[in-house]
Order: sequence, then structure tokens, then C-alpha cells
Amino acid sequence: MSKFPSDKPVLVTCGLPYVNGKAHIGHLRTYIPADIFVRSLKKQGQEVVFVCGSDTHGTPIVVNAEQLNTTPDELVRKYHKHFDETFKDMNIHFDAFGTTDDPENHNRTLDIVSKLIESGYTYPKIIEIAYCPGCDRFLPDRYVQGICPHCGETARGDECDQGCEKHLEPGELKEPKCTVCGGGAEYRKQEHYFFKLSEFKDFLLEYLEGMEGTSNARNYAIGWVKQELTDWCITRNLDWGVKFPGHDDLVVYVWVDAPIGYIAFTEEWASANNGDWEKFWKGDGRIIHFIGGDITYHHCIFWPAMLKGAGYSQPWAVVASGMVKIEDKTFSKSRGYVVWVGEDYLDHGFHPDLLRYYLTSYTSHTKELNFSWKVFQEKINTELVAVFGNFLYRTLLFAHKNFGEIPEGEIEQDVLDHITGTITKVNGVMGDYEFKKAVDSAMALASYGNVYFQSNEPWKLIKEDKTACGKVVANCIQIAKALTILFEPVLPQKMEEAWAQIGMVGDIHAATYSDATVLVNSGTQLPKPVILFGKIEEDQTGKMEKISSARVAEALAKESGAKDGEVKDMETEKENKTETGPETNEEITFDDFSKLDIRIGKIVTAEPVRKSNKLMRLEVDIGEDTPRQLVAGIKETHDPVQLIGRQVVVFANLKPAKLCGVESRGMVLAGDTNGAVLLTPEKDVVPGTRVR
Repeated sequence: MSKFPSDKPVLVTCGLPYVNGKAHIGHLRTYIPADIFVRSLKKQGQEVVFVCGSDTHGTPIVVNAEQLNTTPDELVRKYHKHFDETFKDMNIHFDAFGTTDDPENHNRTLDIVSKLIESGYTYPKIIEIAYCPGCDRFLPDRYVQGICPHCGETARGDECDQGCEKHLEPGELKEPKCTVCGGGAEYRKQEHYFFKLSEFKDFLLEYLEGMEGTSNARNYAIGWVKQELTDWCITRNLDWGVKFPGHDDLVVYVWVDAPIGYIAFTEEWASANNGDWEKFWKGDGRIIHFIGGDITYHHCIFWPAMLKGAGYSQPWAVVASGMVKIEDKTFSKSRGYVVWVGEDYLDHGFHPDLLRYYLTSYTSHTKELNFSWKVFQEKINTELVAVFGNFLYRTLLFAHKNFGEIPEGEIEQDVLDHITGTITKVNGVMGDYEFKKAVDSAMALASYGNVYFQSNEPWKLIKEDKTACGKVVANCIQIAKALTILFEPVLPQKMEEAWAQIGMVGDIHAATYSDATVLVNSGTQLPKPVILFGKIEEDQTGKMEKISSARVAEALAKESGAKDGEVKDMETEKENKTETGPETNEEITFDDFSKLDIRIGKIVTAEPVRKSNKLMRLEVDIGEDTPRQLVAGIKETHDPVQLIGRQVVVFANLKPAKLCGVESRGMVLAGDTNGAVLLTPEKDVVPGTRVR
């Protein structure tokens, strides 16, 4: 378990937002928990620096700029400002927020790439690059599309985004076409530079075994490293980006200079605050990366290898979040599966702290989050309004009406024990990046406060024994003070208001967890309280659900080729399905069961499916000439290495289906009890043995 506070300084970073479009709620799944984590560390007395910045290079920026008839620089400045303002609106505060086009990042990238060259970790190689005769230029990454050589699906130049999701090196695409003019492309030879990633396999295996963070990041990376590591082409044909040393016609690949931005932004912080960036990147400071699960490979494999080769410190921990979905569709701004932070949330008057609470408390950080306006409403109304808000308001209103100040009264040991116990729980689970558990622990203290208030019946005591009533109120305000400090990382703006309402002075953001047990001062004047959390009404979320559903329906219609008039039919069909209620299980005959081809199989290959938090690709021997390829949702619960050789139960004649672009020809059977439990035979049998 991660231990905080520490005598070592901590640097927290977030995966860089790509500034070619607006911010959506899916982005916030990384940045809000990171901000909460940083605020919590500060409350533990930890020295911590929080940096981030905009990812500004790469072909998508250039492509978008050309489509909008603007320059990459103008596009970057526009959306960098947008993200900077959005983060501040959502109460996410970085100590430095730069761009990868800052001079500091150009200089640091050149330094690191030069060190890799000097150390012999790069080499030139003649490769085939797609070239468009019509446009008269080489086509990097997003300027070319074609057929994936691995699965046969349509793919872009750097990744099979519509199929198997494998990383693609230049020259791998079949039947390349130019995305600018639509004409056929041809392959021409050109010299590019490669990073010797394959030489770091032993280092990475040892490093990853000791890497802190979330298990989904660590296990995913270990699974890949134990497979084949191939060298990375680290140059591209672009004018926009960091020039490769000695080659003005080439820039470094965006996944080289983007993570180096973490170092550059630390340098910018150090310059502005008379700090020392080297204590993190060349010393023993702890570097913690918060990222989306889809960029785990880059942060756990490519990035630490590059840092090791250049003589820099490696990340101490990588914290990978689960993906965000809308109506079971993974967020995608290009496809329309999206809820915008601005126009869909803030512009409708929803408070930023409510979204911070929902995204943090809905599910574990590593699990998928299927965004729901209805669940958002339920959590705010039943937890923030009915439990926490209710306790604060009833306590402070009663105190204001009957005392006007914090009354005298000894704080009970049981109350202090509950507070210290909650702080201990919160510190522990925060150190394990279990933000939901931290929120649940704090909310349990609010429930305790409600029970304490109710059971002591101060509305009766005030008539019978005002001194005894004052003691009850003082204890309730002590609990309110503790709750305000505990919830500040999650609800920073609302807790500023609560801090003032309980008569506290000073900065709530600077208050530490230990301040929660410092006794409240009797005689402190109490202002008339106001309700902190208003109930969210059905018509508010109903309106937002219609907006989201219409956008998703439109996106589905575009993908399926449906005509405009068919969109309403799709929506009606959806409504009809929800109205019919849950399906009932029907009995089947033995003849029905006999149609099922269920066999015992032996797993011969297991590897994670890239860009999926749940899926594992398996090859299973079920007694046929070749192993059967299956896809199973067991990535979060099973180590791919430990699956090799294991016998499982396979539903073999299930209709084939594609999951994240990978074909699954059957199903591995498992029980579900807070995680997949694979069914196995009592003892090993011959693969292909039928289950009857």
C-alpha cells in the first residue's frame, strides 16, 4: 500500500489534453481525481507539486488546422486557453499549465533525444513511407489511411482505430490512401530514426514489478512487455513540432515530446517559484502520473524506457482511470458520443463541485463509468442533499437561532474518535487511489453526525437544559468542521462556503486533516446559514437526458448510414425497450440444452486488448486443429501470464462477434461476484472434452 505523507517530495501530473477540440466530461475522469489527490496530500502535510499542459503537436493538429483554414499555432492557442479556463472553472488548479510548444519543452526534448543518440539508443533506418503523388508530399500518421495488416479493418497511419487497435509503424498499412485529396498513395523509401525499445525489456520487467499505482496499469504493461517489444520509429515528416537534431526536414514523434512536457512544465514551475525541478526528475522525488487507461502503454513502457536511456528518474506510480461511456458508448468527440463540460453542464447552471462528487463517488477509479444524468441526480439528492447537506444546515440553523454562536460544551471522546478514525480511513484509501472509498468514509461521518443530532434531540433539550443542549450543538459543529476539511478536496468551492458558515477563519484549502480535531472555539459568532446543496429536479435532468440521447442517436444514425427520418424510430425503439421492464428467465428443454456446444479448453495465449479496460484476447485449445480466438472481460481480474495453461469452460457454438475490433469465436464461461470467476473442471481433462 502506498504510504503518505512522506519525507520525499511528490510531483503529480495528468495526461496532457490534446488541444484540437473542446473539453468533455470524459476528460475530467483523469483531472478531477488527480486534483482531489493533490489536495488530500497537502492536507496530510505532504510537499506536492501539480503540473500539466496542452499536447500541441502531431498530425491531428495540422489536419484540423488545415480543415479550419487556420494555422496550427492559432488552433493550439485557442484550445489551450479553453482547457485552461475549463480546468479553473471545475476548480482544478495546477501549479503550472504549459504547452508542449513552449521553449522549455523544445529545449528539454532536444536534450533528451540528444542523450539517447549519444548513448546509442537510436539508429537510422531506411523504411517505406506513404507518399501522395497528387499532393506531392510524404504522408505521416493521420494523413494516410488504409487496411490494417493484422485484422483487415480500415485503419489510420499510426493505429488500427476501427479494428484490433494495434499500434502501427510507418509503412505497415495496406492499400494506403491520402486523407487530404482521397487519391491513392504509394510507398517510397526514406530514412527515419528508431528508438531501441527492445533493449529495455529486462529493465522494464524489473521496474514494473516495483511500480506503484493502480494494478490495471501495472498488469497491462507487464503483459505487453512479456510479449515482443519492437523498436519505435520516433521521427515524422512534418513542419509542426520539435525538430529532430540535425534534421530540419523531420520532427520527433508526438509521443516523444508530449511526455517530456511533464519535465518542461516542472521546469516552468521551478522558474516561477524558485524551486528545484531536478529533485523530481534527477533525484529521489516521487513522480505520480494520472492517465486515462488508453495511454497506459506509452506511460508504462515507452516513457520509462526513454527516461532510463537518457539518465532521468522514472515514474514512481502510474494511476490509470477507467473509461467514461455515454449509453454504453465510449466517449468520442469525433463520433458524437460526448457530454461537453461547457455547453452541456456548466452553461446549464450545474455547480462544478457536483460533477466532481459524482465522477469521484460513482464507482472505483479503475472501473468504467457509464455517465447517467439520472444517477447523477440520485447521488446528489440522496447523499449530498439528504445526508451531508442536511446535517450541516440543521446543525447550523439550530445553533444560529438558539445561540448565535458556538456554545460552550466539552467535545466527547466518542466524537473525536469517530473523526480521527475517519481521517485514518481516508488517508489509507487515498494512498491506494480509492477515491470512492474516501468519499464513502467521509459521508459515513456525516451519517454519524445526523444520528448524533437526532438521538440527542436538541430541540427538546433547549427547553429543558440549555447548557446540555449547548454541548450537543458544540459537538455537532466539531463534526461539521471535520466534514468541511474532509470534503474540501472533493468540493473545494462549496467547502469554502461551509467554512465561513461554521465561523472558521483562515484558508480552508490550507487546513490540514489534523486541524479537524482542533477544538472549536466557543463564542465564535455564527452567521445565518444558507442551504449548500439544492435538490436537482426531474425536469433538469430530463432536459439533459434528451439532449444527450438525441446526440447519441444522431451519431448512431451516421455510423449505421440511417436516414434522418430513422433517428426518431431508433429513439422510439429505445423508449419501448425501457418501458417493458426486465426480461424473465424462461425454462428450456433438454433438447434446447443439447444445442449448446460447451467444451473444456486450455488457454495457450493471453494478451490484453489495447484501449479496453476489461477485455483480454485469448487463444484456447478446444480440441480443434488450431486454437480458437476468444475475447473475455477478465483483464481487470486476471494476469495474462498466469492464465497460460489454465483449463476453462468454453461456449463454442456462440455466434462470432467483434469486441473492440477483435473477433471472438465463442465465450469463456465465468461467474460474476464483484469480478469474473472463471469456471474450471474438477481436474485436468483432454482439451475439447464436452460438457453434458
